[in-house]
Amino acid sequence: MRKLGIDYGDSRVGLAVSDVLGITAQGLETIHHNGNDKLVLKRLEEVVKQYEIDVFVIGMPINMNGTKAERVEVTQKFIHKLKCKFPQITIEPIDERLTTVAAHKTMNYLNIDKTKKKQIVDTISAIYILETYMNKQKNKEKTN
Repeated sequence: MRKLGIDYGDSRVGLAVSDVLGITAQGLETIHHNGNDKLVLKRLEEVVKQYEIDVFVIGMPINMNGTKAERVEVTQKFIHKLKCKFPQITIEPIDERLTTVAAHKTMNYLNIDKTKKKQIVDTISAIYILETYMNKQKNKEKTN
């Protein structure tokens, strides 16, 4: 079974998927939905079947001072939709602070063209969200 990283935004959703062993995260795609969650849920249904997903790891927009950002409520509503549509899949919210900053640093380091950055920033952010979760799981295993 694989894990799916989700960077949920107003108009775009970045997706990343783990390998079967849960060691690496690969960028999958960015869904352009312009506020239509039905599009996102339909695509997620296809991804869940194709990759045999057992955990959704979704980024929670927390402010730098640890308070909840305005987008938290919107993200929580989306999580509710995920729970209704996919009751068999575990949902793990993850603090997504600085994932977009890290994604932009990565793209700058790789000299990615400005026009392409907007298309892939959410996918790269989803990779960081998924990697954060996988690293937490590895650390839990070490302490047990």
